[in-house]
Amino acid sequence: MRQTVLLGTGPLVSFLAAGLEHHEWIVEQWKRLKPPMLTCEAVLTEAAFLLKREGVDTDPLFALLERGVIRVALEIEDQAADLSTLMRRYRDRPMSLADACLVRLSELHKDAVIFTLDDDFLIYRRHGNKVIPVLMPED
Repeated sequence: MRQTVLLGTGPLVSFLAAGLEHHEWIVEQWKRLKPPMLTCEAVLTEAAFLLKREGVDTDPLFALLERGVIRVALEIEDQAADLSTLMRRYRDRPMSLADACLVRLSELHKDAVIFTLDDDFLIYRRHGNKVIPVLMPED
């Protein structure tokens, strides 16, 4: 069975912006992963903002979407109640909307692993108490 990969902001930005921390590790992981990687619009929004802040053009981000390498797999409006519940539960972190969307996607895709650089995903739980599998550097 093919594992579903849920793409977070950090790996997306690091993949597209050479020279950032973990870029080489991210590129190696990216080569091994099978598309599409699932994500949400909140991740894309964060990524576009961070890429622009780094002085990196966003065209490659949109190319990944157009080629089907990444796919938006969650409608915020449809999941608003669950996203709100997650953000209330983790308000002490504080959880971003992008993080909440990825946790919710992990609830909807039980075979999923979250590809992230954010160690908050070691604390977040899906369905209240289940550890979320993550793909992240070990440092």
